[in-house]
Amino acid sequence: MKTRTWAARHVGVPALWMLGALLCLSGCNREAEPKADTKSMRVSVVGASTIAPLISELAKAYEQEHPGVRIEVQAGGSARGIMDVRSGTAVLGMVSRDLKPDEQDLEHALIAKDGIGMIVNKSNPVTGLSKEQVIGIYTGQITNWKEVGGDDAQITVVSKAEGRSTLEIFSSFFGIPYKDIKAHVIIGDNQQGIQTVAGSPAAVGYVSIGSAEYEAGQGAAIRLIPMGDQVPSTASVASGQYAISRDLNLVYKTPLNEQVQDFVAYAQSKQAEDFVTRMYFIPVVK
Repeated sequence: MKTRTWAARHVGVPALWMLGALLCLSGCNREAEPKADTKSMRVSVVGASTIAPLISELAKAYEQEHPGVRIEVQAGGSARGIMDVRSGTAVLGMVSRDLKPDEQDLEHALIAKDGIGMIVNKSNPVTGLSKEQVIGIYTGQITNWKEVGGDDAQITVVSKAEGRSTLEIFSSFFGIPYKDIKAHVIIGDNQQGIQTVAGSPAAVGYVSIGSAEYEAGQGAAIRLIPMGDQVPSTASVASGQYAISRDLNLVYKTPLNEQVQDFVAYAQSKQAEDFVTRMYFIPVVK
């Protein structure tokens, strides 16, 4: 009995020492591991290409004041913004039009206003088009610029892809069903439309007025042209004199967490107005 006790005593000491060392090492390792930042969060924003540059700039400014927040902005069209918010893929959707009756399950925050205007290449001598001429061009009845007072050149018709609110508003205003539009080039976002028209003297397209004014100011070879008595400009949209205007919205499902609510409020705040006007959109007066 005494032998077994002696053996147990002497064998157990190093075993206990090793166990204690392992526990210490385990605890030390846990202390050395970086702790998760419980305050950090990512906010996904998806949708209208018209709004995406504005939200990207607002996001950068907001992140500087809130280091733990990362706002990820991705274009893809208003329809995608609606779809991704509904599916939970995105927290916020960018929608550059009014919500439809079957979209009333979503909440929206109005952040700015904009219009849609016709653009031609800067070298194009045509100074304006009537509503009837635009319809003729986009339905294939008018195919040469000389038919509307321009040069003898085949018209390159640029139109938007399905799911883009700019197409929906254009189609509705001119009464042209999407299937009847005879386009040579289908583009996604405003930037693509502007680049296409800037690079082709015979092209015509329709884009965000704010985006067109901004890019023209940066040297893009495009011009906004009147449609009858409708003069496309941010000033005419702001005054209410321009017919093809639209709301720029952030859409979401409730409830939103406190941080996302704060960003939405920031996008509607006085602080955001400088960003809105810098992008040639019209601030919303509260």
